Amino acid sequence: MTKKILLVGESWVSSATHYKGFDQFGSVTFHLGAEPLVKALAGSAFELTYMPAHEAVEKFPFDMAGLDAYDAIILSDIGANSLLLPPDVWLHSRTVPNRLKLLKAWVEKGGGLLMVGGYFSFQGIDGKARWRRTPVEDTLPVTCLPYDDRVEIPEGTVAEVVKPGHPTMQGLEGAWPVLLGVNEVEVRDRADVEVVARLPQDQGGHPLLVVGTHGAGRTAAWTSDIGPHWLSPAFCEWEGYGRLWKNILGWLTEKQA
Repeated sequence: MTKKILLVGESWVSSATHYKGFDQFGSVTFHLGAEPLVKALAGSAFELTYMPAHEAVEKFPFDMAGLDAYDAIILSDIGANSLLLPPDVWLHSRTVPNRLKLLKAWVEKGGGLLMVGGYFSFQGIDGKARWRRTPVEDTLPVTCLPYDDRVEIPEGTVAEVVKPGHPTMQGLEGAWPVLLGVNEVEVRDRADVEVVARLPQDQGGHPLLVVGTHGAGRTAAWTSDIGPHWLSPAFCEWEGYGRLWKNILGWLTEKQA
């Protein structure tokens, strides 16, 4: 049975100014950050809809029926403001449904939610992602710090699997490729919450993959990236990359007993 997955975020626009002696000119480029995941899920049991960050501002569902079209939703490198401030609110001061509250209610009745790390995930760079103390944070098995939560690891590090028997780790044996960073989070002290993988103690022991439940739904936090730059090219090309994400999505979309 095909499971429908919505990936929200993982896109950005860059503006550059080029100086050549007396003269200068500008350029604008558009980037997608989740191509490794798109490739890994192609032809699998997971049908992925990729909604870039700029589209999500207006196109992310405003009602429960829209969310019910999906078995799991991935929020990756997109700040809370993108869902809180659509043009109707930001430009026209009109009221709209609060999509963070809607997401929480959707998880409570059985949806699967995954937050993936990045500069605009959890609390993010300069604290600007702003997921702390939101209804979405309420559903996660971790809580966000109140400030810039990036842990940059330019020398690289590898994951330490704490629970190799967990379904998300099925078929993932041996050492993992290099990671270059994570978002620092705090694990909730609850019986349903499990830290499946983390960084080594000499890198702070920060949680990497944490799973839990909220109401009838399942939630997970992967605190590193979905692709570069925090995932090295070797990680994205690793044969375990696709298996890891399929395992996570498989667990996330499995109904609680």
